[in-house]
Amino acid sequence: MAPCPRQNIVTRRASTTWGPSRGQTSRIGSIRPLSVLLASIVTLTQVPVASAHGTTGSGGLSQGHGVIIAFVGAVILGGFILLKRTDRITATTALYGVFAGIAITALGAVLFEGLSPDPTYTASSMPFPRAWYQPLALLSGLGIMVASFVVGWLRWPSRPRYTFLGILMGLWISYPYLLPGLASDTHPLGYAIVLGTLILVGYVVWKDAGSVIRAVMRDPVARRFGIGVGVVLALFFVSITGYLSFFPEEGFPEEVTVVVLPAIYQLVSWPTLEIAIPHLPFIHIPFFLALSPGQVIVVGMLSALIGLNAALIARHWRVEERAGMTEGTAGSAAIVGTCTCGCCGPLVAKIAVLAAGPSIAAPLYWVFVDSASPLSAVFIVGSFVLFTGSLIYSVQAARQPDQSAAIIPAD
Repeated sequence: MAPCPRQNIVTRRASTTWGPSRGQTSRIGSIRPLSVLLASIVTLTQVPVASAHGTTGSGGLSQGHGVIIAFVGAVILGGFILLKRTDRITATTALYGVFAGIAITALGAVLFEGLSPDPTYTASSMPFPRAWYQPLALLSGLGIMVASFVVGWLRWPSRPRYTFLGILMGLWISYPYLLPGLASDTHPLGYAIVLGTLILVGYVVWKDAGSVIRAVMRDPVARRFGIGVGVVLALFFVSITGYLSFFPEEGFPEEVTVVVLPAIYQLVSWPTLEIAIPHLPFIHIPFFLALSPGQVIVVGMLSALIGLNAALIARHWRVEERAGMTEGTAGSAAIVGTCTCGCCGPLVAKIAVLAAGPSIAAPLYWVFVDSASPLSAVFIVGSFVLFTGSLIYSVQAARQPDQSAAIIPAD
């Protein structure tokens, strides 16, 4: 098994579904609001940590503080959406408030995950043998490929790209068990699946939503909102998976360390640049960053899809306001809901592991959080399909003739 990022430098945290796809226990708007978010992280991490991942101290932040911050962010987010729906504030003001709520919620979630103790489980607590993973992965992958072919043939015969995308996603789930042993870690097919997903998702978005997206991005407010949300969620993804960290941990190197090592991230092994700095200048907190081509592709694709969805919602709100409409927000809320489900799946699994009792937490870990489980691949595959589908759906809905608040050229 190839070493995963940060295992080579410090003790690695438990895996989440956004981390390596199998056989590992690693986890993987505007400039001003983003700067505020980063400054908040730096400020909070300077407080001594009581007990997080092996560190000790006399007192300081705990996972409870992360929960409180996330709750405050959720209240801000819901409050501004409610104010928008009741026409108490303008759409532009609501968007800035929603962005602030998203950023604060993400910050709280990162603090909760980073300051929570890492549970450990033995193989005896597995709900079923790991030998079941292979047939589950092969059957689920094959089922998705067959379903994609049938549904594509019946529902979208003139859009074979949807069928190909579904087949590729089924192959993504099955791939780890199609090739024996370590051969799959560096096989060209694995790299082709990852790169092919990027190309095919980009083609689908360009083909079915390109013209509308270009019009939406000419709206400066929608553009800033979409970019800001995408950047915040990219930082969220890499933070909760341990590829970006400001938290002190036992075993952290005492001098600046920069290495390039192979590490498995989503199906195959990628050269990974790891940077560990024990004390950042002026702020005196540790810093760890791991970057690989696979991570950039996967996180970049997810963040871009979410950001485009956010930009469409922002533009819809502004056009809706100009048209004097108040009923269309529910449609945007549905899109927000689908994105939320896809983003928070891994975090919800981690929360369940930490909050549930041992008898419940262990099976949840092995089924949903263990990176070797096929369900961990379902999270990432489902997110690609969910975000792409919601983007195409929202664009198609905006083009309907009965939608008076359709996406129109920007101001």
